[in-house]
Amino acid sequence: MRIVLQRVAHAAVTVDGQETGSIGKGYLLLLGVSDTDTEEIADKMVDKICKLRVFADENGKTNLSLSQVEGEILLVSQFTLYADCKKGNRPGFDKAGSPQLANHLYEYTASRFTNLVKRVQTGSFGADMKVSLLNDGPFTLVLDSETICPSMT
Repeated sequence: MRIVLQRVAHAAVTVDGQETGSIGKGYLLLLGVSDTDTEEIADKMVDKICKLRVFADENGKTNLSLSQVEGEILLVSQFTLYADCKKGNRPGFDKAGSPQLANHLYEYTASRFTNLVKRVQTGSFGADMKVSLLNDGPFTLVLDSETICPSMT
């Protein structure tokens, strides 16, 4: 599982001109799934993201978690996080999870966040989405389950 986490002042996603989700202060999460990912890996990634301390405290240090700032999450599926660009000029996507598994883990991850975060919004799985955001910092992290939970992958 790969997640690009962007700390945002606000973010929104639209499909066919209709907004499907928007948040204020929080995280825009772009989620990619591989065929080896499981619900247990998703749980570990959700836990890590909720505990990350990347918001500024009263002294300007990145020391506060999402819950401490009452932040929100916008979760967007993005299979292209598993692009393989080693050969040629056209990316391959063989490492991306099957659409059925990816959709299941996307929905599962969204539901897990819903239990832990005050507000969770989502994109539309498999749709052509337009994502807008105001990156705060900018502060962007790439989280990979192979690094965060190596014994599970």
